[in-house]
Amino acid sequence: MQRADKISPFVVMDIFKEAISMDDVVHMEIGEPDLDPPPAVFDHLERAIRERKYFYTPSLGIWELREKIAEHYYTKYKLNVSPNRVVITPGSSGAFLVAYAIIMSAGDRIILPDPSYPCYKNFAYLLDITPVFVPVDEKSRFTLSVDALKDYEDIKALHISSPNNPTGTLYTKEELSTLVGYCQERGIYFISDEVYHGLSYQQEEHTALEFWDRAIVINGFSKWFCMPGFRLGWMILPEDMLQKAERVIQNVFISAPALSQYSALGAFDYTYLKSVRETFRKRRDILYEGLKDVFRIPVKPQGAFYIWADVSKYTENSFMFCKELLKEAKVALTPGIDFGKNNTTKFVRISYTKEENALREGIRRIKDHLMK
Repeated sequence: MQRADKISPFVVMDIFKEAISMDDVVHMEIGEPDLDPPPAVFDHLERAIRERKYFYTPSLGIWELREKIAEHYYTKYKLNVSPNRVVITPGSSGAFLVAYAIIMSAGDRIILPDPSYPCYKNFAYLLDITPVFVPVDEKSRFTLSVDALKDYEDIKALHISSPNNPTGTLYTKEELSTLVGYCQERGIYFISDEVYHGLSYQQEEHTALEFWDRAIVINGFSKWFCMPGFRLGWMILPEDMLQKAERVIQNVFISAPALSQYSALGAFDYTYLKSVRETFRKRRDILYEGLKDVFRIPVKPQGAFYIWADVSKYTENSFMFCKELLKEAKVALTPGIDFGKNNTTKFVRISYTKEENALREGIRRIKDHLMK
């Protein structure tokens, strides 16, 4: 079997393609913020165009942005991170691919939670790496624990996300510290997807770098910074991995988009970003309160912009449920099967990346449809 044949499609894209061909659909399927980025992003973009800064950049990224991101780690986490360790990538997806390529070889095993973001396993398949899926559920708030890992051997890396897609759950400081310590003791690479940092509503996030300097941390500008189409991410790497990362980027991407990099110099407006977080917190509350008596929501989301809802009292096939809901109620949701095999046929992911009136209308349509 060729590598590409192993890659599972996003079922949500079938929903999305159908939804955009219809009129008057309430879109709750795609995880893309609808808000504008901080205003200074546009100022920096215009300046970069005027100054003709649209050529290739160094493969690790422009130094000014690497410095900005290093400053961000001190501002947000009180951590001193050298700008030299910051690597700029084409989206956080580019960072995942680079990270897998530089720490693993064909046949190596990486632990992923089930459910989890589907691109992780697909990047593993592209590189002939073997994903090992560890079931997580509401008993652990859909987080991995050390106890859940003890039966797995010959593991090269572990990859988590916090806040999590699709469940919106967040690792506590103690949970993250324990998990990182387990990997550190056993020589397992720890990859932390922190792209939803900044979008936490009940407690502060903790970066894995607080607990281990050699953790591989990945983040980006698509979520909290509201810059999804700029396709810009970053990773923090140990110094001894930089040369390998640079070689991969040179050959696969050359560099991240130049105009996006210069634009992102204006992204670190913390007053504006606070308003982004507050907007999504309000939306979460509207959607959660509106649907908690309609669907079983095992864990109230603490971050990101998703609700993971159990629809099993209506169906055992969440894909068909989503197809029917789109056709009859014009509401687009994501079937749970995109995120793994651990009871995912019973779940849907509902995104709150639309303005409040649209969410209320979506709630009304869902309720009306189910009452039929």
